[in-house]
Amino acid sequence: MDLEVAGIDIQVMKNGHKYWKATADFAMNCSWRAGGYLAKLMYENAFAEEERVLVALVDGNIAGFCTYAKKDELPEEYDFTPFIGFMFVDEKYRGNRLSEKLIQAACNQAANDGFHRMYIMSGEIGLYEKYGFTFLGMYKTIYDSEDQLFVKEIN
Repeated sequence: MDLEVAGIDIQVMKNGHKYWKATADFAMNCSWRAGGYLAKLMYENAFAEEERVLVALVDGNIAGFCTYAKKDELPEEYDFTPFIGFMFVDEKYRGNRLSEKLIQAACNQAANDGFHRMYIMSGEIGLYEKYGFTFLGMYKTIYDSEDQLFVKEIN
């Protein structure tokens, strides 16, 4: 599944995809500390069969990524699924709506998989609401902290 708009290409990947290793390497070396954790998961192929990593390419250069996953940082007692996780856009590409394009591609994947909602956990204020997400509340995470949970209705 690809989305190509003005030099922007969103690839929805699983292990073996031509951009898998390059995306893992990019995540490992990005400015966000969680990128290293995503890279480790990618190197170890620690994803369920239906989970994906999405990469945003700008003129062929990796510019950002996110995941489409069953769970995020919530404890098992919550049955919210699926999630967008590990949302990151490299600083030099910010302001080009790459997050929006990654979110849309992840929501399309979820809709294709039969889901009617998409979730995201975030500490960001006011970011995901502009992409159609609604704040559900503060939830305790598996890291013994609290984070915001958002939901978006999808078709």
